[in-house]
Amino acid sequence: MEQQKIITHIVNWLKDYSNKSHTHGFVIGVSGGVDSAVTSTLCAMTGKPVICVNMPIHQAEEQLQRSIEHINWLNSNFDNITEKTVDLTNNFENWKTTLPLEIQDDLTMANLRARIRMSTLYAFAGNTKMLVVGTGNKVEDFGVGFFTKYGDGGVDLSPIADLNKTEVFGLAKELNIIKSIQTAKPTDGLFGDDRSDEDQLGASYPEFEWAMKYIENEKNLNAREKEVLVIYKRLNKANTHKMIPIPVCIVPKALRIK
Repeated sequence: MEQQKIITHIVNWLKDYSNKSHTHGFVIGVSGGVDSAVTSTLCAMTGKPVICVNMPIHQAEEQLQRSIEHINWLNSNFDNITEKTVDLTNNFENWKTTLPLEIQDDLTMANLRARIRMSTLYAFAGNTKMLVVGTGNKVEDFGVGFFTKYGDGGVDLSPIADLNKTEVFGLAKELNIIKSIQTAKPTDGLFGDDRSDEDQLGASYPEFEWAMKYIENEKNLNAREKEVLVIYKRLNKANTHKMIPIPVCIVPKALRIK
């Protein structure tokens, strides 16, 4: 019951935001993961046009297949879905031939993938007067900063950013999202291999959810809890620049040319 209320609240929020911004609908990148699956379904439930974009870049076959299966599921349940597939692999490879080799470390190139995808989504959104919808959850967007600045963090609105990952999985079950997505190990899919989010971060989403709301009391912590807090604090500090507004240098009136 509570999940249905949350679903209704988010769907109404999306619809209201689109109406007030005088836009026609939503553009969303669909990755084969639970966050984009839930978010695209919530967008579909508004009744407004939704463009679901597949953007493979050397993508693992199972990730691409889950994405295709989800879009097929959306099309079987809603009549407002348009599917687009834009294979960005050659685009990415062209960047690799252009950029100096010495800056092409794994993380830099992973972030480049996310930024190429962001530009692609905005090409669709600008052409159709639609909104680019973010798929980040609360832990990613406000806890450990697990997103690419001006990549998957470059969006117009974030409907599930106040939900923990476990809550997103709860909505996925309530919405009847395909089982392969509900059971898939969370991954950002930016490295072209099978590494999971937990592999990259060093802790699970439930552990980070605990860390985000924990009131420190070192006496009651076990060894793993202490370890998780250390990881959380390190990531939170390192990625704070992503999670706060862009700093603006305010020039005092006394220094301005009169």
